[in-house]
Amino acid sequence: MLQAGNQVAIIGSHLNNCHYIYPKEVVKGPKPVHRQQDGQYEVFYELEVTVREKVKEIVKEKSFVTSKDVANTRGGGNYTSCLASALSRALCYINRKEKELQSGEKLDSRILVISGSSESSAQYMAFMNAFFTAQKQGVTIDACVLGPYATLLGQGADLTGGIYLKPPQIPGLLQYLMWIFLPDVSMRKKLALPPQEPVDYRAACFCHRHLIEQGFVCSVCLSIFCKFSPICTTCHAVFKAPPMPAKIGKKKTR
Repeated sequence: MLQAGNQVAIIGSHLNNCHYIYPKEVVKGPKPVHRQQDGQYEVFYELEVTVREKVKEIVKEKSFVTSKDVANTRGGGNYTSCLASALSRALCYINRKEKELQSGEKLDSRILVISGSSESSAQYMAFMNAFFTAQKQGVTIDACVLGPYATLLGQGADLTGGIYLKPPQIPGLLQYLMWIFLPDVSMRKKLALPPQEPVDYRAACFCHRHLIEQGFVCSVCLSIFCKFSPICTTCHAVFKAPPMPAKIGKKKTR
C-alpha cells in the first residue's frame, strides 16, 4: 500500500494444513474476469476477490475438521493451527523471491502473523527453526495475537526485531494494523508504538513438549528435558547418574 512495487503473499493455516491464499496459482487457460468496482484500485480488488474465494474453498474442504477431531475437541482436547508450517512456507516463498532478483537488487521482507487461536508447545522446535532462519535471512516477524498470550510468537518477534501486539479492542483491529504494522521497519523508530510486553523465554522440553523454567540439558545435542534421564532420547548419549547426597550423621549425645 505504501509503494506500487511492493508485493504481498497471504498464507492461511488451520487444524490440518496451511494453504497459499494469495497470489493464486498460475493456471493454464483464460483468466477469470472480475468486474472492478468504481474508485477501487485494480490490484486491491483482485486481492479482495481472491482472498474471499480461497477462504471459502478452505472452509468447505472435507479435511478441514473431521468427525474424529470434533469428538476429541468435545472431550477436552487442545487443537491448534499449523502456524509453524505456515511460517516455514512464508520463508520459502521469500527465499524464492530473493533468487528471482537481478544482481544488485535487494528485497526487504517481513512476515505478519495474525493469530486467533492458542499455540501448542508441541510445535516448539518447528517455531524455533523458523525464527532462527528468519533471523539469519534478515526477515522481521511481527505478531498480532487476537487470542490468549502466545509465548512462542513473542519470542519470535523479539528475536527478529519485530513487534508483538495483543490489541486491547478487537473492533479497532484495522487501525492497529494500519498504524503499527503497515509502516516500514525503518520508520518504527520515529513512531510512538505501544510498549512491548516482557518476553517469556521458557523453553519446551523434548520429552513432553511442556514449557519449563528449569530442566536438564544434554551436553551433546543441547536437548532439553524436564526430568533426568540416563540416556538422551535425541542423540542417545549415555550419562552417569548424579551421586546420592551423603547422609549427615547425628551427633552422639553424652
